Amino acid sequence: MSELPLAGIRVLDATAYIAGPFGATVLADLGAEVIKVETPSGDPARSMAPLDGDRSAYFHIVNRNKKAITLDLKSAEGQMELQTLLDGVDVFLNNFLPQQLKSMELLPGQLMLNRPRLIIGNLSSYGSEGPSATWPGYDATVQARTGIMHVTGEASGQPVRAGVSILDIGSGTWLALGILAAIVKRERTGLGSLVETSLFESGALWVSYHLAANELTHNASVRSGSGHPAFSPYGIFQTQQGTLCIGVGNNSTFTKLCELLERRDLITDPRFINNVDRVANAIELKSLIESALSRKSAIEWASELANGGVPADRVQLPENLFDDDQARAMKIMVEYPDSMTSITALPGLPLRFDGVRPPIRIPAPHFSAVPDPKIS
Repeated sequence: MSELPLAGIRVLDATAYIAGPFGATVLADLGAEVIKVETPSGDPARSMAPLDGDRSAYFHIVNRNKKAITLDLKSAEGQMELQTLLDGVDVFLNNFLPQQLKSMELLPGQLMLNRPRLIIGNLSSYGSEGPSATWPGYDATVQARTGIMHVTGEASGQPVRAGVSILDIGSGTWLALGILAAIVKRERTGLGSLVETSLFESGALWVSYHLAANELTHNASVRSGSGHPAFSPYGIFQTQQGTLCIGVGNNSTFTKLCELLERRDLITDPRFINNVDRVANAIELKSLIESALSRKSAIEWASELANGGVPADRVQLPENLFDDDQARAMKIMVEYPDSMTSITALPGLPLRFDGVRPPIRIPAPHFSAVPDPKIS
């Protein structure tokens, strides 16, 4: 790739933990020069298990392609230095609470008064207004508040946190998307923008289906395990060896599934004629499908069903991606250019430009507790 899309854009990233830094990493992967600002005690993400010296698994992921400096933002000197740095950047990202922004004189209106082209991105837990605006929050606690936990897990079990940090990564992605839109707007108008997002807003969006379904039926949302309340058959099925996930979203796909399973009788069974019938009789249908699946392994069925037009794939560990043929063909794993860690590759952005995925140009920075704001 001759030039990355955001080459020439400078970003000052004063966020910490996961969500905000990931948003900045998206911009960095796309070619922006990102300067990470850390306090003298360091970004807490550096100490998240498992550790890798003064970095961690999470820190490598959400802070690659960045430079780093240390500033004591509680001191007058640190705040003055930050103001100086802001004069030379296009974008300023932070995840400070409203009262912190005020105490450090970083309120958007103040910053943009003499910097009309500055784009400010603020990522918070609950947003900048309302009774919960001052609350701290983590991915899991906001999953609880927005109902994601309630609809995650088996129907007979307890609410469960989604196995990946969907609100952190999701909110960071929204932050980056908002910044990109603000850059386009600035090209047209010459003016910067305040871009705001939060874990709470992301969580609300993720449960959109459940909210719409509640308004239509007035029924409370329920957990469906690996299945889905809107489709059947959909979810996890046991085979002769291994676990398979099947997704059927229409009658045509159901017909293909039944033919491949050699159970054409199910196509005209009154219990399974249409999707709403199959949802109402999902337990019985699952039992019949698993009986048919018992003839072969998950690997065999995944190939046979997918090649026959039925969405299906085997359940794997995340680390199986290292040896996944499709991941290799798509060059999803990007070389990590750091001889001081055992990490050799990480998934790159799920984007390609003219067939090329943005590279990881530099690894996540090591920590220096000594304030040194001089960036070349």
